[in-house]
Amino acid sequence: MAVTDEAIEKIKGMIVSGALRPGDRLPKESELAAELGLSRNSLREAVRALSLIRILDVRQGDGTYVTSLDPQLLLEAMSFVVDFHRDDTVLEFLAVRRILEPAATAMAAGRIGPAELDVLEIQLNALGPNPSVEDLVACDLEFHRAIVAASGNSVLCSLLDGLSGPTTRARIWRGLTQKDAVTRTLTEHRAILGALRDRDAEAARAWATVHIASVEQWLRSSL
Repeated sequence: MAVTDEAIEKIKGMIVSGALRPGDRLPKESELAAELGLSRNSLREAVRALSLIRILDVRQGDGTYVTSLDPQLLLEAMSFVVDFHRDDTVLEFLAVRRILEPAATAMAAGRIGPAELDVLEIQLNALGPNPSVEDLVACDLEFHRAIVAASGNSVLCSLLDGLSGPTTRARIWRGLTQKDAVTRTLTEHRAILGALRDRDAEAARAWATVHIASVEQWLRSSL
């Protein structure tokens, strides 16, 4: 395993130093192994590991390439790992979301366009006053994803998208068990939307915090 780790570090060093750039094709396996002083087997294992986390792209019959290294692509690996969370860590995921998402919502206030806001309002109106919990949670995910995307920060968008999975079940359970959860969620969504229309970054940040904290508070009281 230590040999494979060494191989990974050497390939990483080539990418970080700029010797290999996004989109570049790696030298042939025999040539690269000789250049790095590695066995072909350890190099092969390193390439396999780096392809799993989207650093390298192995194209059958064509060769191995450095990916675009786009943050959204790289953070897919985090989303995969996050799916293995334990139930007792959901509060920690919510706490991270409470820190990051209000900041993203505040950033979106200065960037989101009228057409994007209109789409969000149409989606909220389409839910009606008494949506099913499943429809509400699906809309909730899309609502926040669209706002975070409007922040213009692809890293923040990818991080929050990866964190949404562990909290989905908590949101559904809250909708099923808390008496006013549906009404509160719709009210808070409209408040966030109103703040975004007013270009009021601090109000948008505050309402996003209230919205996430309400789920977090309910979950704490339920545990």
